[in-house]
Amino acid sequence: MGQPGADLIQMARAEGRHLLEPEAALLCQAFGLPLPAWRWVHDQAQALEAAADLKSPLVLKLVSRDILHKSDVGGVKLGVTKGEMTAAAFAELASIAQARKARFDGVLVCQQAPAGLELVAGMVQDPEFGPALMFGLGGTAVELFGDVAFGSVPVTPARARHMIASTRAGKLLSGYRGACLDLEAITAVLTGLSRLVEAHPEIQEIDLNPVRAYQSGALILDIRILL
Repeated sequence: MGQPGADLIQMARAEGRHLLEPEAALLCQAFGLPLPAWRWVHDQAQALEAAADLKSPLVLKLVSRDILHKSDVGGVKLGVTKGEMTAAAFAELASIAQARKARFDGVLVCQQAPAGLELVAGMVQDPEFGPALMFGLGGTAVELFGDVAFGSVPVTPARARHMIASTRAGKLLSGYRGACLDLEAITAVLTGLSRLVEAHPEIQEIDLNPVRAYQSGALILDIRILL
């Protein structure tokens, strides 16, 4: 039996493209990585069905193989709470793709996650040492502070905890000013990511940003996987 997600990667490689975010979400979930509830829809009727199934508020994201950074083109709609808002947001995202002459691969409809500590996790391929996992403060802080640690694959739970402890993010997770968050959930994100990378050496880069940490659990809110 092949590795989970091998068919998704094979199809994307055959088409000469990166993984679409819903495909990347399926791959991450196959390795136990936590995501908010989501649906991949291709028309307004499906979007309305998804909105009825999921808890509001919702986030709608443009899915296009021709647009890698969707937030740069207004391709993310936050705080969608009603059916008519869902239909309007879907139509607006489709029009963004059309205006840019980009292929429209649908819309990702997700439950909007509550506020939490924003972290980043990912993988980069080092030409000499191979794949290395990265962890640190996420959101805009990853560029502002450069607070990241690296660890070569495979990353064990002990190695993951060491990476976490070596960052400012680790201090926040472990109870700085009383804000104790779920360290084990973030450890599980790093070890799950390590298993994914080991299973699929054809992946060149993974960016999970942000990963939100809570007192109980964690959620990955945005995924980018390059082959």
